[in-house]
Amino acid sequence: MYKYNAIDRQLINERVEQFRDQVKRWQSGELTSDEFRPLRLQNGLYVQRHAPMLRVAVPYAMMSSTQLRKLGFIARTYDRGYGHFTTRHNMQFNWPQIEDCPDILAHLAEVEMHAIQTSGNCIRNVTTDQFAGVAADEVIDPRPLAEIIRQWSTFHPEFAFLPRKFKIAISGTKEDRAVTWFHDIGLHLQQQDGEIGFRVIVGGGLGRTPIRGQIVREFLPWQHILTYCEAILRVYNRFGRRDNAYKARIKILVQALGVEEFARLVEDDWSHLKDGPATLTQAEFDRVAAHFTAPAYAGDVDEGAFADRLQCEKAFARWVDRNTYPHKVAGYVAVTLSLKEHGVPPGDITAEQMETVADLADRYSFGELRISHEQNVILADVRKSDLHAVWQAAKAAGLATPNIGLLTGIICCPGGDFCDLANAKSIPIANAIQARFDDLDYLFDIGEVDLNISGCMNACGHHHVGHIGVLGVDKNDAEFYQVTLGGRQGNDARLGKVIGPSFSAGEMPDVIDKIIKVYIEHRHADERFLDTFDRIGIDPFKNRVYEGRAHGKAKVAELEAA
Repeated sequence: MYKYNAIDRQLINERVEQFRDQVKRWQSGELTSDEFRPLRLQNGLYVQRHAPMLRVAVPYAMMSSTQLRKLGFIARTYDRGYGHFTTRHNMQFNWPQIEDCPDILAHLAEVEMHAIQTSGNCIRNVTTDQFAGVAADEVIDPRPLAEIIRQWSTFHPEFAFLPRKFKIAISGTKEDRAVTWFHDIGLHLQQQDGEIGFRVIVGGGLGRTPIRGQIVREFLPWQHILTYCEAILRVYNRFGRRDNAYKARIKILVQALGVEEFARLVEDDWSHLKDGPATLTQAEFDRVAAHFTAPAYAGDVDEGAFADRLQCEKAFARWVDRNTYPHKVAGYVAVTLSLKEHGVPPGDITAEQMETVADLADRYSFGELRISHEQNVILADVRKSDLHAVWQAAKAAGLATPNIGLLTGIICCPGGDFCDLANAKSIPIANAIQARFDDLDYLFDIGEVDLNISGCMNACGHHHVGHIGVLGVDKNDAEFYQVTLGGRQGNDARLGKVIGPSFSAGEMPDVIDKIIKVYIEHRHADERFLDTFDRIGIDPFKNRVYEGRAHGKAKVAELEAA
């Protein structure tokens, strides 16, 4: 993974001291809270419902064991002993004191981490596939180019005050696992006639106005990625709305102009930047790519003992089936450690668990780990012969729930328990659904179902792309939940469809249960939830879910008529 050079270290350390001075001036009254607000946001510090929240960047999902141990130390020393991984490869601390944040940032700087540009109207954390560099279906490793984009976008003076926040995702695999179609810029690495380049997608996003992005350039040679992204951002900076925060995202601009006109404006602007100083050279690519060389994989791995374990231990075999992913090197797999243990807020990880994962990474995965936008932790390079030992250690730490891709592997934002913006709580709904579907045998019979929950229209839980999506809404000052079906990530990314009126919190486990029962009743052999939904449509699900409610309304109407 990328290692800071002297310039990087100086830059980050100077930023820490600058913020330390800003905090002191705010405490003394020299800076008002209004003056301090943009300064703290530039350093990832929010003030939420109950306490400040500090958001730490994990660029393109990669982290070292040393860095994770430092996060564990911060959680124990300055927070309440845990952190929360988000859907954008960040860690959030929900209970730090503002006056402690300069010290926290200094600790982060010691291990080459920071919270810069994790908030504000700027280019946020660059994200990618959690299996980047090891996936068997990878076409091109996106990490060097993701790091180059990160370096280019950090502290870029022209893009520090955009109309609204801006997010970039990059994928280098045959099947998109980075939700690129729903980012401000989505990038697909590909090869064309032996040349490496990008398909460029613009104007995607979730939130209040969910929109699938559109292709503005089918193939862009990799050397031009910075200048082309700069042209996109310059057009957005010039024409994006600043009078209405709800209409300020680039997706609104693309829709207003039309993708053809937007692309024309980008191409015109790019004509002044193309082949300029920001054009990438092979030497610069090689400099960064040198940080992402393959580790020293073992030679032939004896898989006999591993195969025997699978035969004789059903629980281990189940975990391997759900929580491991094919590796490009024979004898290895990527392991997903589930942060979706039943009864625990999805994405939360304790300081003790962080230390356990760091130890596992050191012993079994070359000291590195990944974070997924599904809010789990990945050990990317585990030998199959070590899987049983990893499973036992993970199980002892509460990190081995075999529910990756299953109904209880819920993606969930912190919701109204923490966030000022939320209309409703998310975590209790996730816990109630997990409790209803606690039977692992039943979960395996159901098969792959993505359930995503957001506490408000900002869609931090990506509810729009869940096979089943749940959105918290405010209804007469009460918490209610709207349900969507049929959303999905991947190459065929689609938005879910709203099934009808919202439900109370107490109804939600029954609603999900009815949806699952309709699927089971109608599915053909080996059919996934999405396959059945696409074949039979939304009406059978809608009819079942509202069956009792419609009967009740009809009865009331009958009594009123009498």
